[in-house]
Amino acid sequence: MLKITNKHILNLKILRFLIIPTVLVLTPFFNNQEAKAGLEFQWNQDDSYRRLKWFQKENKRKFRNTIYFFLRPSDRRTDLLKINLAIPKTFKSTLKNEKISFCKVKIGGFEGNTKCLENIPADFEIKTDESGLRSLDIYPYNPILSNKESYAIVLKVFNPKKSGLYQFHSYGQPKGKSFSSYLGSWTIVID
Repeated sequence: MLKITNKHILNLKILRFLIIPTVLVLTPFFNNQEAKAGLEFQWNQDDSYRRLKWFQKENKRKFRNTIYFFLRPSDRRTDLLKINLAIPKTFKSTLKNEKISFCKVKIGGFEGNTKCLENIPADFEIKTDESGLRSLDIYPYNPILSNKESYAIVLKVFNPKKSGLYQFHSYGQPKGKSFSSYLGSWTIVID
């Protein structure tokens, strides 16, 4: 009787030795959740590059998406008369004036969602130059004050067919100046 129980114990130990590693190795293949990284890497990053905050509702290719490009109080040093958004050449998505808005925004986090609080009336102009570069000019009816309010440029678009990193640059024309200066850049990810 003692020999039989010892054989069963030995068989259970061998079985445990084979089953547990198999389960541990196969678990990542059955896990379909994606990891959301909080790290952004910039090639040749220098002191003149300013990383701005952004939020998107969907990051899959060819999906309908709402992208919020935030302009926080720390991003605006003076009142702005005009905002220019340089759109990357590889971001092949149709932009329509009806699907673009500029609003005062509540930036979401753990306790709430990102949402527009108040639409800011503005004129939008989409330009394409001869090299194929696109830009979006935003002319608010009243200057954007350099106060404690956060603003957002909101694009409702279909994501491009190609996945990758897309870097949008923003320029703002300060009140009393005739030229635009660099505000910062957003690097969005499409999987």
